Amino acid sequence: MSRRPNRTRNRVLPLLPPPKTVCASIRRIDDVLNLVGELILGKSMLQQTMLEFDKRFTKDPLRSKFGDALAFQARVLNDLQKSVMKIRMVPVEHLFRRFPRIVRDVSKARGKEVGLAVSGQETDLDKSILDVLAEPMAHLVRNAVDHGIELPADRIAAGKPAQGTLRLNAYHQGNQVVIEVSDDGNGIDVKKVVARAIERRVISHEEANRFSEAEALHLIFHPGLSTAEEVTEISGRGVGMDVVKTVLDRLKGTIEIRTKLGQGTTFLLKVPLTMAIIKALLFHVGEKIYAVPLSSVQEIARAKESEIHRVDQHEVLKLREEVLTLVRVGKLNRKSTPAARKKLFIVVINVSDRKFGLVVDKMVGEEELVIKALDDQLVATDLVSGASILGDGTVVLILNISAVVTRLGRVASELRSGNLNAKGASV
Repeated sequence: MSRRPNRTRNRVLPLLPPPKTVCASIRRIDDVLNLVGELILGKSMLQQTMLEFDKRFTKDPLRSKFGDALAFQARVLNDLQKSVMKIRMVPVEHLFRRFPRIVRDVSKARGKEVGLAVSGQETDLDKSILDVLAEPMAHLVRNAVDHGIELPADRIAAGKPAQGTLRLNAYHQGNQVVIEVSDDGNGIDVKKVVARAIERRVISHEEANRFSEAEALHLIFHPGLSTAEEVTEISGRGVGMDVVKTVLDRLKGTIEIRTKLGQGTTFLLKVPLTMAIIKALLFHVGEKIYAVPLSSVQEIARAKESEIHRVDQHEVLKLREEVLTLVRVGKLNRKSTPAARKKLFIVVINVSDRKFGLVVDKMVGEEELVIKALDDQLVATDLVSGASILGDGTVVLILNISAVVTRLGRVASELRSGNLNAKGASV
């Protein structure tokens, strides 16, 4: 019996096109990004050396050649940094795709009809930030379905369609990414929030009378404060919103609330594109140099000590018909007393949707900083979120703006009552 010849043995397989993508671990990309950060430090050192060279040899013909070489290096390094950052970027769609199931499950459990509308999925964000945002976003989505959007019968009675709508949107805004979580539900009752805060002794009646609507809304981020009428398996225990705020602070981001009673609520989460390298504003306070993210700075003003007044135990400054609450950064170091100066620099910053003025001694300027994590044993405080090194070797402490404003407000009240803890707020 003859065997049939194997016709496939000599068959020529078609050539496949070479792959256009290469899989790389996040750790390898982080190593490259860390090296880029070291190069940026090296660039700062060269620029510092160039300034000293200019002072010593003002007429040397090599000055222009050094300047051209540094400018070329800076352009290439900037392009390299952007290229590495793009490798770390992933579309927000990877985050948004988790939420249709959450919306479906929560709405079914609560007997509601909720539709999910998503836009801006192509917006890119650093993968490390996107992963950290997953849990806070999930809590906001669950809260919107559970508390924000009403039952079908209640919506029809209010003249709304039976089905509620939850919208997720993302877009770039400068060096930040804004993620919106909005619903067309019943909104947040600010009076109820304030009443619950007074009931829980979070604030006093006198403080409540001084609060603006924005400040009152931010009370929902206080631990243990909930305005839910009933406790469910999903939410209503007064935990969660404080965790959302904590995560945003850790990411050097902010969260804003916009709400209208009976029309809905929108949470705006603003986070930086990356946590590795930031543009910052540097200033002197005493002998130390501090920095704040440039994205948080609105303007820089000058003021005289005589122009600063006290209102309700807070220092304020009238700046273009607007009363600005001041925070003296010199009080961060409890070991030293801030020196009295006739003229001060006021750095106006935005914390969520509120304005504050940081009182500082001397401005240094703008700088691109490579953020270095701090050992908890080195600086045991939440007032500083990181550090960096300048070209001359000077260490710069990067302030956690939200924690500074919150802590110094508390320190001021403790100083008035005379029961400041021995640890204070020293950094």
